[in-house]
Amino acid sequence: MASITSTPQNSKKLFGAYVLLLIGGIVAFLLIREAGQHLAAPDAVSLEASDAPGPGSVIASVPKQAEVNVVFHVLLTLAAIITLGQLLAGLFHRIGQPAVIGEVVAGILLGPSLLGAISPDAMHWLIPGADADPQKLVLSALKMVAELGVVLYMFIVGLELNTHKVGRQAHAAIAISHASIIVPFVLGAGLALWLYPLLSNSDVTFTSFALFLGVAMSITAFPVLARILTDQKLEQTDIGVIALSCAASDDVTAWCLLAFIVGAAQAKIGGAIMIAVWTVAFIAAMFLIARPLLLKWVTWLEPRGLDRRATPILFVAVLCSALITHAIGIHAVFGAFLFGAVIPHDSRVAQELSRRLHDVVTILLLPAFFSITGMNTRIGLISGLDSWLICGVIILIATLGKCGGTVAAARFVGVDWRTSTALGILMNTRGLMELIVLNIGLQMGVISDKLFAMMVIMALVTTMATAPILQTLIPDFRRSAAPGTDAAVPTPAA
Repeated sequence: MASITSTPQNSKKLFGAYVLLLIGGIVAFLLIREAGQHLAAPDAVSLEASDAPGPGSVIASVPKQAEVNVVFHVLLTLAAIITLGQLLAGLFHRIGQPAVIGEVVAGILLGPSLLGAISPDAMHWLIPGADADPQKLVLSALKMVAELGVVLYMFIVGLELNTHKVGRQAHAAIAISHASIIVPFVLGAGLALWLYPLLSNSDVTFTSFALFLGVAMSITAFPVLARILTDQKLEQTDIGVIALSCAASDDVTAWCLLAFIVGAAQAKIGGAIMIAVWTVAFIAAMFLIARPLLLKWVTWLEPRGLDRRATPILFVAVLCSALITHAIGIHAVFGAFLFGAVIPHDSRVAQELSRRLHDVVTILLLPAFFSITGMNTRIGLISGLDSWLICGVIILIATLGKCGGTVAAARFVGVDWRTSTALGILMNTRGLMELIVLNIGLQMGVISDKLFAMMVIMALVTTMATAPILQTLIPDFRRSAAPGTDAAVPTPAA
């Protein structure tokens, strides 16, 4: 494959197509929004009544304890989810799946979908139900641990984001990644026309529902994708470099889009505009003020690395960045991610900080997030042929949107069919990033418990499908990169 060398004619062609893609996406969503304004969803009371468990269900069987030992149950839950998660991660790794699949499945198995269905008392021994004030403390404590774990995890994702690599391949990476966002976003918003009357309620506006469903369809899990490429020894090949560049650009765009959608869903039009203004101001301040200052400070620290004074300063800065975005009205994870992204990726500080945090966050703190996700995932709500048909359609639309948008854009910039197909499969990886987005939507009340369960299944299926399909395309890609050389994107086709 040739290195990327764009002629003025090719650049104009690519820019024109990119503008048309953006305009087309906006127009399509506005048309969908106009059509959806007239749809009616069930009111919240009737929806909750239809989905609520019966007298012999998990929630009804919660042990009525006068007091709950919060520390005991939090530690017990973490120990159980870590143990089962590591066992399942090892099993899934043996069949070529990323470890996060095993950890997510562990959370689901310990929740109402399996353990709660077999033995409600055993499930509530781990996590007492939330129907009594003392018991709410356990769930609240777990949620705080999970929140901290997700915030620090997104900080690590930002630290590992190679913005320089994206910059070197900006034309192809941005075009492909944005096509892989816009196409599934529009398809997801269109799907909302069907799902809103079925799975939403009257407390949620169609616009918020359609926006959130669109962005949930658009996510790519950059860390999981990177792990798959590393396991398959493809990270230095052409396809590996293109995929990582596109996924990095995808992450930045998707989280900015999510930040706006969260702000719009939590406020009225005037408030949403102010949230958007403050968000843009915060992003500008991070890149125009914070990044140059951090670059000087990191350069000064480079010879000595992280010391006892620098580490607390960085942690406080991460938390403050997360606090600012939370105060603005968008999620705290966005601030943590953005702060990690403005620290130079290849600096000694970033590498040491990422190495020190990685095991603590992924092994100790994130399991709390998996346990909360498992408690929120009630597979039993997906009952009957109609419900499973809806779930299948969600998976199909998510896959067609991601793969189709990616393949079409990759072909347009001159990537061959085989590489374009593999790139589409890779960008369809969702994993943990999708779960973070879904939990935000559930917490805000934008998506119902039933739709949440369907979307979790979609995230698992699309992520698990990546490695097996990629296996059939691997041989040619491993030969496409010479050791010690940078892979590159083909020259855009004339």
